[in-house]
Amino acid sequence: MPIRAENRYFYPIDWPQLSRTIRFKRAKGRCETCGRRHLARVRVLPDGRWIDLAVGDAWRDRRGRHSAWPDIIEVSRGKISVVVLACCHRDRDPVNNHISNLAAWCQWCNLDADRPSQRRRAGMTIKMRRSIGDLFSGPYRRW
Repeated sequence: MPIRAENRYFYPIDWPQLSRTIRFKRAKGRCETCGRRHLARVRVLPDGRWIDLAVGDAWRDRRGRHSAWPDIIEVSRGKISVVVLACCHRDRDPVNNHISNLAAWCQWCNLDADRPSQRRRAGMTIKMRRSIGDLFSGPYRRW
């Protein structure tokens, strides 16, 4: 995931090299939580299950454990997505760049680990948009 502009100065100068080392040397191009490969195209179901074609036709859950096969209706609701690995902070503190605090996570595992913070940021964004609407166009209209 891209580094937010306000956090850019917390990262060391050699962050691209450090990130590459964590993602491709230590994790060998796989998510350290669920095992998805970097830049692999996977079919993901709405409940988080995905098919691992590298091992064979095995369905896995969000954590990479074997899961039950879906029925045809569940498969039809799935989508094909590209996995992108990111170097993430386990404790969500961008100042703590110790090797043991860094993890190679795919976008789903990163969002799962950061869900409370993501919800808080989304709530703040909604409140900011409503307040701007109140300032310039009167009371916020609900559609």
